[in-house]
Amino acid sequence: MRIIPESELVINADGSAFHLHLKPEQLADRIVLVGDPSRVTTVASYFDSKECEVSSREFHTITGTYKGKRITVVSHGIGTDNIDIVLNELDALANIDFATRTVKPQFRQLTLVRVGTSGGLQPFTPVGTYVAAEKSIGFDGVLYFYANSGKVRDKEYEEELIKQLDWKLTGLFPYVVSADHSLIEQITRDDIIRGVTIAANGFYGPQGRELRLPLTDPELNRKIEAFDYNGSRITNFEMESSSLAGLSALMGHRAMTVCCIIAGRVNKNMNTEYKGSILNLIETVLDRI
Repeated sequence: MRIIPESELVINADGSAFHLHLKPEQLADRIVLVGDPSRVTTVASYFDSKECEVSSREFHTITGTYKGKRITVVSHGIGTDNIDIVLNELDALANIDFATRTVKPQFRQLTLVRVGTSGGLQPFTPVGTYVAAEKSIGFDGVLYFYANSGKVRDKEYEEELIKQLDWKLTGLFPYVVSADHSLIEQITRDDIIRGVTIAANGFYGPQGRELRLPLTDPELNRKIEAFDYNGSRITNFEMESSSLAGLSALMGHRAMTVCCIIAGRVNKNMNTEYKGSILNLIETVLDRI
C-alpha cells in the first residue's frame, strides 16, 4: 500500500490539512463552497447550530447543522487554482487516513455545491438570473495536469468550440466537463436555469475586458455569445466551475456550480448591490443540498 510522502500531503502539527487547517472529523458530507471568506459567515447564519469554525488565509470554514443536515461551508477564494487546493484537501480529509498516510479502503463521497456570482452572456440570462453550470468550459488548464481527464471531458463539444470560436490562443485549449447529473436534478427547479458556464483563468483579459492592454482576440466574446452547438448556448462567465466539476468527477464526488448573474456582459450593466439575490440563492441551496 502506497504511503503518501510528507511533501505530497502536508499535515499541520495539529493534525489538520495544510491550507484549510481542517481536521478530518470537522468535515461534513454536504459542502457549500463560496468564494468570499465573509460569505461563509453569511451562509452559516442560517445554521441551527455550529460545531467548529476555522480560518486560514482566504480559506474560512464553518461546520454546523441546517434543518437536521450536517453541512460544511468553505470559502475557496478566486480562481481554478484555488479550487485545485480546496478539492484535493477536502478529498484527502475524507479519503486519506492522516495517521498512516494511506488511502482509506472505503470511499467516502462528498456532495459539493458552489454558490457564486457571474456575468451573463445571453439575453435570457439578465442580471438577477440564477444559472447552474450543467456544463463547464475551462479556460484554465488545471484538469490537463491529471491523468485520465479524457474520461470526464466532452471532446466533441471541445472540438466544436475550437472551430466556432476560431481559437487563436496558442498553447491553451478549452476543455468541457459536465456537472454531476443527479446533483443538477436535485438542486435545480424552474427558478434556476441550466446553462453552459465558462470558467476563465482571470477577470480581465480572459473574460474579454480590455483596460490598457490589448487582447489577443478582441472578437472572442462576440463569438462566445454567438456559439450554438445543437441548441446549446454559452450562458455565463465565472472563474471556478470547470476545475470543480472536472476534479470532482475524477475523484468520484458529486459537484456543481450555481451562480447569481450580477453583470450583463451583453448590455454592459452591473449590479453591485446583489446581496438580496445571493441570500435567496444560498437559502435555496441549503434547502436542497
